[in-house]
Amino acid sequence: MKCSVDKSRLSGVIRCPPNKSYSHRAIFLATLANGKSTLRNVLLSRDTLATINACKVFGAKIEINNSTVIVENKGEIVPQTREIDASNSGTTIRISTAISSLSDNTIMLTGDSSLKKRPMQPLLDALEQLGVRCTSTDGKPPVTVKGKAVGGTTHISGSISSQFISALLIAGPKMKNGLALEIDGDLVSKPYLDSTIATMKKFSVTVNVISPYKKYNVPNQEYKSTDFVVPSDFSSMALLLSAAVLLGEDMSIEASIGDLPQGDQEIISYLEKLGVKINIGEKITVKSPKLLNGGRFDLSNNPDLLPPMAILALKTSKPIEIYNVKHARFKETDRIAILAKELAKIGITVTEKEDGLILEAPKILKSAELDSSEDHRLFMALAIAGMFVGNCTVTDPDSVDVSYPTFVEDMKKIGAKIIV
Repeated sequence: MKCSVDKSRLSGVIRCPPNKSYSHRAIFLATLANGKSTLRNVLLSRDTLATINACKVFGAKIEINNSTVIVENKGEIVPQTREIDASNSGTTIRISTAISSLSDNTIMLTGDSSLKKRPMQPLLDALEQLGVRCTSTDGKPPVTVKGKAVGGTTHISGSISSQFISALLIAGPKMKNGLALEIDGDLVSKPYLDSTIATMKKFSVTVNVISPYKKYNVPNQEYKSTDFVVPSDFSSMALLLSAAVLLGEDMSIEASIGDLPQGDQEIISYLEKLGVKINIGEKITVKSPKLLNGGRFDLSNNPDLLPPMAILALKTSKPIEIYNVKHARFKETDRIAILAKELAKIGITVTEKEDGLILEAPKILKSAELDSSEDHRLFMALAIAGMFVGNCTVTDPDSVDVSYPTFVEDMKKIGAKIIV
């Protein structure tokens, strides 16, 4: 399936969707808590619904009322079936794998064809150090987990995904002997670990930071049910801000930022470096120069900013260089390779490097057929780029149900010319 996009100018107000990462974490922690938690402003997308279904397998009772999700459990994992289908969600399968180790049953975890290509071995190795038996398909899903993890000390590489570390920290308090976690090498996507620890604190659990991003200690303790409000998602907002820079006339973004850490909030400083003036008040507005500055950007801590940053090369006076983001190759797709290929089609001069991209503005814009490879963030970025270029098609519009189900509908309301 593909959609057509044409030159567009965007004006009006668009509301940023709730944060996907915090929605996942809150649902999982509410499942591990004793009692009834009320989670507000939850993102209900394909990924988070996969987490809800996984938590139902773990024994939680879950009610959904618009964007409010009520989760009730007894603080124990009592599997209702022996299989979890995580669909396309890496967060779901990784955190569910660690939580599965808290049961003495054998649980098999799988997903769609894309998820079956994503690495799991570092997490499985770390769990085996804690006495858990794990199997996989060459280090990828489907995986099986047979607990019960009693806790202790484990090591894990931080070079592929911080989700592995978040998964272990989330399960740690429920292990009899707690968890002493040591991270080998440099950790990527550090802010997501901060998000995990901040959410755990909201559920009355403490993580002792021995050495930031290197050593953590999690004593045996109980999660307590709570009332949790999910903030807006800066990963999605980055795409909306890029749309405002490239296409906005009188466009503003509504958001509830809250006090929880988000690594992708760095999009604000990156845009300012490019010469964009951003006003954050009741609504967020941008004032963009005719041509952006260009510059070098280290996305090691915020790999989801790769697509929205890359498309800004459409209107720069100097190159944009994005580096230290090799882990973006292990997302839903190899985002570095796909962006290099697809953005070249519309005239951007692209140099692909192992850990990123160098992008120079087009001398001539070219209409093209763009392939998003069923990746939600790539579809949204390429659709925005297509609206700048005009007369383009973009594949897989239905992929947005992973993180921003109403993207096409919301964009059309403010002037986007998208025909699905």
